[in-house]
Amino acid sequence: MSHVRLAGSGDIAELVRLRELLFRDLAAGWGPPPSEVSWKDRCADALAGLLTSDEMRIVVIDGTTGLAACGMGAVDRRLPTPYNPSGLVGHVFGIVTDPAYRKRGHARAIVEDLLAWFDGRGLKRVDLNASPEGHGLYRSLGFDDHPDPVLSRKS
Repeated sequence: MSHVRLAGSGDIAELVRLRELLFRDLAAGWGPPPSEVSWKDRCADALAGLLTSDEMRIVVIDGTTGLAACGMGAVDRRLPTPYNPSGLVGHVFGIVTDPAYRKRGHARAIVEDLLAWFDGRGLKRVDLNASPEGHGLYRSLGFDDHPDPVLSRKS
């Protein structure tokens, strides 16, 4: 069984390492990253500020040396709609498992933890962007296609 815990300041370097793995895996869709490497320092600084945020939850699973997996959930505030009177929308992102720890249920345990956190806050809608490898997991947890297509602008 995967033991999910809240990330702490001592996890920042490992969180950045796992995010680097994530974006290495996503490079096919985004193209090669710019040569600038300062994103890692900026990411570490942002994580340091977000670890105690009431609007974000960052969870991890420990490996034998470093983190095995991590994931994040954020609460986005939007205008109320007839379908979402609170205007609050959860967003799951940054789900990544170190290749040495894959196929052990870590991603499922992390997403279940995040969904319980959103449920506890009364959120009725949670969104995520999934790689093709994650579709089966996310669909098994109740995620489905959204009626609004997602478009993205990269500049």
